[in-house]
Amino acid sequence: MNDWLTGLPKAELHLHIEGTLTPHQQFALATRNGVTLPYDDAEALQAAYEFDDLSSFLALYYQGMNVLLTRADFYDLAMAYFERAAADGVRHVDLSFDPQAHVSRGVALADVFEGLRQARQDAAARLDVSSALIMSFMRDRDADDAMTTFKAAAPWHHHLSAIGLDSAEVGNPPEKFTAVFERARAIGLPRVAHAGEEGGPEYVRGALDALDVCRIDHGVRAMEDDTLIERLRTTQTPLTVCPLSNLYLKGVADLADHNLPLMLEAGLNVNINSDDPAYFGGGMVNNFAACVAAFDWDRETCRTVAANGIRDAFMPESRRAALLLELARYE
Repeated sequence: MNDWLTGLPKAELHLHIEGTLTPHQQFALATRNGVTLPYDDAEALQAAYEFDDLSSFLALYYQGMNVLLTRADFYDLAMAYFERAAADGVRHVDLSFDPQAHVSRGVALADVFEGLRQARQDAAARLDVSSALIMSFMRDRDADDAMTTFKAAAPWHHHLSAIGLDSAEVGNPPEKFTAVFERARAIGLPRVAHAGEEGGPEYVRGALDALDVCRIDHGVRAMEDDTLIERLRTTQTPLTVCPLSNLYLKGVADLADHNLPLMLEAGLNVNINSDDPAYFGGGMVNNFAACVAAFDWDRETCRTVAANGIRDAFMPESRRAALLLELARYE
C-alpha cells in the first residue's frame, strides 16, 4: 500500500516550511552560521521531540529557527523539503512561512522571500513540484506587528497566494486580526487561518465571520458544534487536517480516536497534510499510511482525500486540471 500511496498524486495545503527543518539540517546550518545549539547532536535533539501540547512544541519550533539567517539558508531549507515531497509523490505545495519570527531576529525580509522564491522556482523546473506562498502571521503577537509586517512585505505581495494565521490559538481569537485581514482582502489576497486545533468551534466561526477566510487550517474541533458542521458541509469550506500533528500534540491519545472519519461521514471537505513533518512523524505518505492503518481507508478514500487537496490548493487552473486528470488515471 505504501508504494501505491507514494505514487498517488497529492497536493499539500498545510505545510510550514520552518517545520520541515530536520535535526540534521539544524546542526548543519548551525555549523555554517556559527550558532550553538543546546543539544550534543542531532540524535539528542530528535529525542527532545516529545510534546505535551502546542505550546511545548512551539518552544522547540522557534528555537530551531535560530539557525536560519541567510538567503541561502532559506533556499536550502525549502529545496530539501521539496526534494522529500517529490519523493513522496507531492505534486503541489501551498507553503506557509512566518516572517515575523525571522525579522524579529534581525533577518532581512528580502532574504526570506528571495530564498524561498528561488527554491520554488527551482523545484518547479527540476522536480515538477509547483507551489504557492502563504505569508502567515503569529497570533500570539500583537496585531499591530502583523500589520507592520504586512506593509513591509509590500514589494513581495505579488509573490503571495494568500495570507494566513498560525501559532498559539487559545487566547488569541481570530477577531484580533480583523484589520490586517481586511487590508489583505482589499488588495485581493485570499485568507486562510488556523482554527479549531486547540481552540473550540468559536475559533472556526470567528475565522469564517471576522476574517472571511476561504479555508480553515485544522478545523477538527468544529465537530463539537452541529450548526457549524452543517455550515461547513453546505459551504464545502476546505479543512486542512493534519492527523499526525494532532497525534503528536496530544489532540488525540491514539489516531484511531481521531474524528477525521466522522468529518468525512458528515460530508465535510477534508484533505490531509503533514503540518510540520520534521517534528510530527514525517510527510504526506506517512500521514496517508497512518490513516489507512487507523481508519482502514481503502484506495478510493485515499483518492477522494487527495482530490480534495488538489481541488482546493492555490494553483493555476491548467495545473489543477492536469493533476486531477493524472489522479483519475492513477491505478
